[in-house]
Amino acid sequence: MAVSNFQSQLRSGFFAGVGKGWSSFLWISKIIIPVSFLVTILRWAGWLEYLDVLLEPLMNLINLPPEAGLPVVTGMLLGTYSVIAIITVIPFTIEQMTLIAMFTLISHALIVEGIIQHKSGLNIIKASVIRLTAAIVAVLVVSQFLGDTSQSVAVPVDLAAHTPFTELLYVWGRDTAGLLVKVFGIIMLVMIILESLKSLGWIEYSLKFFRPLMRILGLSDRTAMMWVAAIVFGLMYGGAIIVEEAKKGSLRKEELERLHISIGINHAMIEDPALFAVLGLPALWLWGPRFIMAIIAVQIYRGIRSITASAQK
Repeated sequence: MAVSNFQSQLRSGFFAGVGKGWSSFLWISKIIIPVSFLVTILRWAGWLEYLDVLLEPLMNLINLPPEAGLPVVTGMLLGTYSVIAIITVIPFTIEQMTLIAMFTLISHALIVEGIIQHKSGLNIIKASVIRLTAAIVAVLVVSQFLGDTSQSVAVPVDLAAHTPFTELLYVWGRDTAGLLVKVFGIIMLVMIILESLKSLGWIEYSLKFFRPLMRILGLSDRTAMMWVAAIVFGLMYGGAIIVEEAKKGSLRKEELERLHISIGINHAMIEDPALFAVLGLPALWLWGPRFIMAIIAVQIYRGIRSITASAQK
């Protein structure tokens, strides 16, 4: 009888996970496809290079050469893969690549991930400003330990070659299809596991391990599942869980904002830093600053709320 009940609960969780996974995949696809296409067109038209020029003062501020503006702005609009593609063909030093990687890890895919955060508890403008500020501060501080990172580099001529529009569409379609397949697989796997654990009544037990860490991070215990989803899978792949939990309405606005400040700065802690580590970049700077900045940002937020609440009394 117990075995039959277990199988029934597992089956129920499986089908619930498939249903939620499919609806979440469709929702995220509606964000990824138009945003990635728009950014691809902007890059093909050469407009991202204009943004590169506008970012030159920022590059000077954070001790990077003007040429670093291209991977930085591309990362802010697209993500880590596009940045890696650029820094492997431009002869940046290891120290410069480290700073670019740090900036990108904190502040990448701002539009897509910002929409996910906006839908689940934190205004997209506020989320983007917090992430950009954290990236600037982290890079500015770490650059003091890496020597002179502001020296200019030569950009290869081939990098600026104009791709035919038809080839552009083909490459965009191929890359987007590959990304969507990956998103589909991860979302389905995550939602099936999550709903199965819920159906079996194991979810609360599995989250107890992370609750002491929530206190260190300045987060509510009740956001543990959303935090784990973001840390392991990132905002894009873990967005289905984050949005699903936020829709339940059981979390206060302040709890959700603290969570989003933390995971906006510090998410996808396995895949994203590992991609840069393969290039020979120091692991300390790829993992450490984001974790520390997430804690500091949440504590600043709590301090501001406390001061504001006291002033209103």
